[in-house]
Amino acid sequence: MSEKFPTADQLKSELSRINSGKSFRRAIISTISALLVVAAIAVLLSTLFMPVLRVTGTSMEPTLLNDQLLVCNKQGEFETGDIIAFYYNNKVLLKRVIGLPGDVIDIDKEGNVYINGELLDEPYLPEKAFGECDIELPYQVGDSRLFVMGDNRSVSVDSRTTTVGCVPDEAIVGKVVLRLWPLTFI
Repeated sequence: MSEKFPTADQLKSELSRINSGKSFRRAIISTISALLVVAAIAVLLSTLFMPVLRVTGTSMEPTLLNDQLLVCNKQGEFETGDIIAFYYNNKVLLKRVIGLPGDVIDIDKEGNVYINGELLDEPYLPEKAFGECDIELPYQVGDSRLFVMGDNRSVSVDSRTTTVGCVPDEAIVGKVVLRLWPLTFI
């Protein structure tokens, strides 16, 4: 009975094949690990600093349309005219900042908005409307709160109602800074 033993070249070849398979598996595992780390960092950054939101509803038309994707910035101060996202009843709403803490808001029956006695210039509105309002006007915005209204005033439920009221600082997600789809800066 003759047993055939592999030659040195055959052993080297087999060892090289086994080692290249291990190197390939290590490269795949390393690549997948790196991708998972990058994805986790991206999710963490978007959650903590730049949340991405999808528009639902018509209260901000024509400025924001249904199913558009937006990026918010959690940092910075808010000004009249900024569009913000905030939590309300486990939902995120998008509205425009109309009044800051201490401002006195008044709205006439035609839908003209006055801040501290001065007419607010609102070129973004398709049409003015008084809309749903059950607060007593003129209304003074409380400390650490923002008075917000939708751009589609006839259908928007916003700070004009006691249901939503003024938005407290702790409920604010951030200021809308970028529309991802279609891509435009706001």
